[in-house]
Amino acid sequence: MTGDIPWWELIVAACLLAGGFFLFVAGLGILRLPDVLIRMHASTKAGTLGVGLVFGAAALYFRNTADAAIAVLTIVFLLVTAPVAAHAIARAAYRMNVPLSGRTHLDEWKGKYGRDGDGRTDRAGTP
Repeated sequence: MTGDIPWWELIVAACLLAGGFFLFVAGLGILRLPDVLIRMHASTKAGTLGVGLVFGAAALYFRNTADAAIAVLTIVFLLVTAPVAAHAIARAAYRMNVPLSGRTHLDEWKGKYGRDGDGRTDRAGTP
């Protein structure tokens, strides 16, 4: 049965299935996880991997230099911007006193950056 299907199409199918799975896990993590920091982690890690696999499959399927270049540039853009965006979201959420999960045992920034009223910051972000 697989004798008439090219090997690269099987790789494309595997990448699409794996990418879809990771995107599903990212969406499920956003819905099910308890606080904004953990949700942000799920969406950036699994979401970036899922989109990277889907775009990689598209680049392999179309086998066109322009399409492959766009896919590679998109993957690189996601790998560069996702950690920066996640850090900005986490920092803003923490400074706005968004509640942490009850399972969070260690808060290294407590009293320094917007928690408990001691570490209020001005608009420039300096204490």
